[in-house]
Amino acid sequence: MADFLYIYRGGVRAQSPAEGEKQMQRWMAWMEDLGKKGVIKDRGQPLDAEGKVVRKDKSVTDGPYAETKDVIGGYTLVTAKDLSQAAELSKGCPIFETGGIVEVRPIMEM
Repeated sequence: MADFLYIYRGGVRAQSPAEGEKQMQRWMAWMEDLGKKGVIKDRGQPLDAEGKVVRKDKSVTDGPYAETKDVIGGYTLVTAKDLSQAAELSKGCPIFETGGIVEVRPIMEM
């Protein structure tokens, strides 16, 4: 088994508290399902939309990105036998319902 990081990109945030509650319930159900499968290593956290970008020249600008579709909204750490299985497990992610994507990245062992 190896570790993989799910990076959640893009997606539209809820426009109302009721819609936000429904989105949260879908996320919690999906995370619970991954937990029952024994693949969750760290549920991760959602990330705030604000941020700063620090460059090599030490300049600091607002960020993280200009394109909303590229903004990382959160992450989860999972374990799977290989990259294909990790990608397959991500297919139930609720972010797809709001136009977002899941980037699945293997974590290198050091």
